[in-house]
Amino acid sequence: MKRQWLPLIGLCTVIAVPLSAGASSAAGQTPKKGGTLTIALNSDIRSLEPGVNRDANTDTVIYHMFEGLVGYRRDLSVGPALAESWQLSDGGKTYTFKLRQGVHFHDGSVMKASDVKWSWDRLNGHKEWPCHRLFNGSAGLKVMSVEAPDDDTVVYKLNKPNATFLAQLANIQCGIDVESPHSVDKDGKWKTPIGTGPFKLKEWKHGESLTLERFKDYTPSAAPASGLSGKRTAYVDEIRFSVIPDQDAALAALRTGAVDIVPEVDTMRAAQLKKEGVNVVTAPGLGWTALLLQTRDPLLSNPKIRLALAHAIDLNQIAATRTNGLAKGNPSGVADASQFFDPAFDQWPAYDPAKAQALLKEAGYHGQPVIIQTNKRYPGMYDNAILVQAMLSAAGVNAQLQVLDWATQLNNYLTGKFQIQSFGYSPRFDPSLMYASFIGDKSKNPWVQWDDPNAVKLLAESSATTDSAKRKAVFLQMHRLMEKDIPIIGLYYDPAVEAIGSHVHGYQPWAASRPIGWGAWKDDAQG
Repeated sequence: MKRQWLPLIGLCTVIAVPLSAGASSAAGQTPKKGGTLTIALNSDIRSLEPGVNRDANTDTVIYHMFEGLVGYRRDLSVGPALAESWQLSDGGKTYTFKLRQGVHFHDGSVMKASDVKWSWDRLNGHKEWPCHRLFNGSAGLKVMSVEAPDDDTVVYKLNKPNATFLAQLANIQCGIDVESPHSVDKDGKWKTPIGTGPFKLKEWKHGESLTLERFKDYTPSAAPASGLSGKRTAYVDEIRFSVIPDQDAALAALRTGAVDIVPEVDTMRAAQLKKEGVNVVTAPGLGWTALLLQTRDPLLSNPKIRLALAHAIDLNQIAATRTNGLAKGNPSGVADASQFFDPAFDQWPAYDPAKAQALLKEAGYHGQPVIIQTNKRYPGMYDNAILVQAMLSAAGVNAQLQVLDWATQLNNYLTGKFQIQSFGYSPRFDPSLMYASFIGDKSKNPWVQWDDPNAVKLLAESSATTDSAKRKAVFLQMHRLMEKDIPIIGLYYDPAVEAIGSHVHGYQPWAASRPIGWGAWKDDAQG
């Protein structure tokens, strides 16, 4: 069988990511080494264990310390990371990865293929890893085995060809990174993060800050630097992630130079910040803002009630209000920037409060409370909940807000303890990955939103072919089915908006909406 070498390409949705005029640039300048790059985080991270007990802030810190075999480029294709190349064989069911040479762990030991296999086996055997279903056949993709025939080669064998394998392997939320076996104790319990990335852990002051220091023995990839793929050149001596829950305080710190980067800037602030002379950069986003509906709730299990809720909510008004016109409403799992997007994905029950009231009456609704869970850590989630509450109330729904701390809301999401949640999904780089984040078996995974067997089947079909036209047709089928069932109400895709200190160079945002500290440098290398 003919083998195909794929040194620099992956099977993944490619999305153009234009930057705003304010993007940081170091054109014509020689990067300076040294200093500390300070990045604001709106809350502390949850852990230092890749793929386990995670959230978006945790992922950001993790990928500065760890690397996977492959990673997403800035254009959202999949490129090399610890693997310098790979080949397909056996009809697309076998992936053979060649590792880059001379890679060391932070403890000085040499990374080998056996470490890649060990890391996969440990994560795959971890009962708290949320991505089991993405690799065990539940969503169509099944990894049959992972082997290390020699120190430089890793072989993944699948049950059948799958268009999303590389995309899932690069999936930031899954944390499929390579860890040193010394990261765990003799009983296999996580002890300390020992990765291969350009930065290693220096200090974690819980609830205050986390500092990484440059790993002097880092061996970079030979591939061009792009996103989480290719060469990761660290110019600063340290990256400090400073926990500043209040965005006003974070932006004030940026103005004084105490903070260099404020990610996830509220879109409502962007225009004013630019007027003030703050360097604001933007990119089309892939993080999906949505309302989660608990379909096993006694009230919301009635599809007529869910349809009424959909008719009561004006998606475009919420999107325009919350993003200051930077985004429009999008009820589907396919982002507007995706190559798969089509106007048909905009189809959704039209905003019609009168029709919503009629459906509520037909469903026998008698004013029972409908609780919307939200939080104030993410201003967008809170503001969306306020807007939704007003719209539902106008349609005759007894909508009430329950404002929780983020950790509590997240735990309620994971256990399915809610009626409605104002929620947001971290960026997924392929529509199959976004749909997989809420389609599945609710009895096995309480956080699943949509457990229709037909949806599960379509999800599997969406990743069974690399033909773009066929995949788009499947996504459209999924959307039409979702439009009828209403297991979730998508609102819009958050644009990536970040504020950058004027003394920072070489930094640019990307659709993942998460900061990347390598490649960035400062005018004052001591600051």
